[in-house]
Amino acid sequence: MPELRTDSLSFLEAIGQSVANVSPTLTPAIAVAVVAATAGTASWLVYVLATIALVVVGYNIGKLAGKISAAGSFFIYVSRGLGPTTGMLAGWAMLAAYVFTAMALTAATALFLQSLITAFGFPGIVPSYILYFVISALVYVFAIRDIRFSSRLGLGLEVVSVAIIAVVCFLSWKHHGFALDVKQARLQGASFGAVAQSIVFGIFSYVGFESAATLGKETRNPKKVIPRAVILTPILAGTVFIVTTYLIVQGFNDDTAKLGASTGPLSEIVGKSAALTILVYIGAMVSCFACALASINSFSRILFSLGRYQFVHHTMGIVHERHRTPHVAVTIGVVINFVACAAFYKHSETDLLGWFGTVASFGFIVVYLMCSIAAPVLLRKTGDGTPMVYVMGGIGSILMVLSLVGSVYPVPAAPYDYLPYGFAAYMLVGGIWFVMLKNRSPQVLLGIEHDLEGVMLGAK
Repeated sequence: MPELRTDSLSFLEAIGQSVANVSPTLTPAIAVAVVAATAGTASWLVYVLATIALVVVGYNIGKLAGKISAAGSFFIYVSRGLGPTTGMLAGWAMLAAYVFTAMALTAATALFLQSLITAFGFPGIVPSYILYFVISALVYVFAIRDIRFSSRLGLGLEVVSVAIIAVVCFLSWKHHGFALDVKQARLQGASFGAVAQSIVFGIFSYVGFESAATLGKETRNPKKVIPRAVILTPILAGTVFIVTTYLIVQGFNDDTAKLGASTGPLSEIVGKSAALTILVYIGAMVSCFACALASINSFSRILFSLGRYQFVHHTMGIVHERHRTPHVAVTIGVVINFVACAAFYKHSETDLLGWFGTVASFGFIVVYLMCSIAAPVLLRKTGDGTPMVYVMGGIGSILMVLSLVGSVYPVPAAPYDYLPYGFAAYMLVGGIWFVMLKNRSPQVLLGIEHDLEGVMLGAK
């Protein structure tokens, strides 16, 4: 049976996967509007806090990646630290996280593609479900190819799109005379509750920073490369988010109500410049597409690992003979992505971005919490526990719990108030499936425990 292509990715290609999965351009292009609608002039602070939180989480994930390299990454990490039951739930949560991210970014790609079509004088010519199909088909074509191609493509697209965003933000700041925005500096009109509510979607801007870890089997020297990638990515992305959010809020003259209602903040800032508007749409579109592609790549590696361990049907663990990619898992992810987006085609893409993105955030936060707990537990077992490991694990756990609490209290407006319970129901289904599997096929758990012991023996 063919296996994934081992030792094929360099540090640049590994961090390319993480950077593409973050989609640094998405936040200034549209996600900042969702945050600003709630956090107002404290929007930049939301990203400061989110950056700190995810650098801590990145440290914890990096410690796990330094011990274990696997295609299942988080499923394996958490299983070894906290047991197969918790590990399976981590894998289940991560499947939702990555596929909902792909769905959110497919909607965002369609939004900017439609805006680009309109900018060329053809408004409303293509139905959204057709765009969803085309985008999903392209994701499939690239995801099936060699992972090196996908990683390089994603990083290249992000470099281009970030450069475009940087030019727009610089011109906006220049228009304001490079002045300090006093209202933002003083957090005028902001509140603690508003910042807390915004943190969950703020974290969504970073999710995927850890996705290099899903390529553990395909990366050269993964126990050094992956920890570096998962710590450096949130630092780089956070810097972009904090600076661009500040400049965009200033560009709207601190009118965060107007910014919150905007479907294209950057295009409004550039105003009547048709050339810059088109560049913004192109940059945002390619960035969102790169993120959708990276999310399907990560989803397929998690599903591949679960298939190999027979948590799901064994066909999910099949690898393409020529491209050495988990093509069955890729196909499942792409089909789910298209069907879900098409089912909501009557709703605006900004609504889908907010809904799907929030659900994805729940999956990521739950797994980040599990990893923050698992890291000190695992390192204590291997004799590598240090005060720093315990402190960072504790801080990461507390921050992720606070993020979850902030998503339900104060109670957000509908339909966001229902989303946490929908995700909880999804996790309950996964738990029930695990219990059924445990009773029907106990040898699966025994096989996992045997493999995990082998993994750790190799790590020492």
